[in-house]
Amino acid sequence: MLISWQFGLECSSAAVWRLLRRHGWSWQSPARRAVERDEHAVELWKKDVWPQAE
Repeated sequence: MLISWQFGLECSSAAVWRLLRRHGWSWQSPARRAVERDEHAVELWKKDVWPQAE
């Protein structure tokens, strides 16, 4: 987990979530896909690049 790597602290996911909520933060997810998204390029990336990254 990034927190333990960066700061040397061991925290559970629930503890991180509570800390974020206490400070008024939350996880964000996009409401819709970007207009600029190129579906063809995404499919090519999934087919060619992702298997090599795994």
